[in-house]
Amino acid sequence: MNNMPKLKIGVVAVSRDCFPESLSVTRREALIKAYVEKYGEAEIYECPICIVESEIHMVQALEDVKKAGCNALVVYLGNFGPEISETLLAKHFDGPKMFVAAAEERGDNLIQGRGDAYCGMLNASYNLKLRNVKVYIPEYPVGTAEECADMIHEFAPIAKAIIGLHSLKIISFGPRPLNFLACNAPIQQLYNLGVEIEENSELDLFEAFNKHADDERIPEIVKEMEEELGAGNKNQRFLEN
Repeated sequence: MNNMPKLKIGVVAVSRDCFPESLSVTRREALIKAYVEKYGEAEIYECPICIVESEIHMVQALEDVKKAGCNALVVYLGNFGPEISETLLAKHFDGPKMFVAAAEERGDNLIQGRGDAYCGMLNASYNLKLRNVKVYIPEYPVGTAEECADMIHEFAPIAKAIIGLHSLKIISFGPRPLNFLACNAPIQQLYNLGVEIEENSELDLFEAFNKHADDERIPEIVKEMEEELGAGNKNQRFLEN
């Protein structure tokens, strides 16, 4: 059984109208190039829309990554970004998201090629908190194209875990009847993760067990479970009973 989520990370660059848009675009292209060269292109998507200032750009970028089938998002600050638009993008994207920012490449290009992504990252973090938007921010989120590519690669398993949890439903059995959530076990943190849980009565389970005695579907299900467990099948009796 393969139930690992398939990941596609959309990378959206942001800028401001007081900086050349080309600076963020060039840095985004360098980031994608660095990622593909080291980790391949299967899990990465370069959004061609750079959010400069307008919320219209935000909507266009959001629709583009959705259309591309992205289920995770990286907002890449090529320099100081528009705090309203970039954080609204994170708010409206339904999936795990990450913020990273570009470091200055070299000292001889600080007139035409200077961004301000470090300051932009600080302000973006503050604005995300104001909006109560949860995103993944690396411990040192400002870096070169190669360093940011590594950060995105480290984000990938985190994103997969979040996506998988959002599709998880736990079916448990206990002393309480179905749908008595008020007297259920502590489940707040499961809900916070997007996990659904259903508790069934042990008496209901016992009744269902007796009703399904000699069910003709049981041997086929036992066979499927044997294949899934493989070497982990330590007690055949549990499967058959």
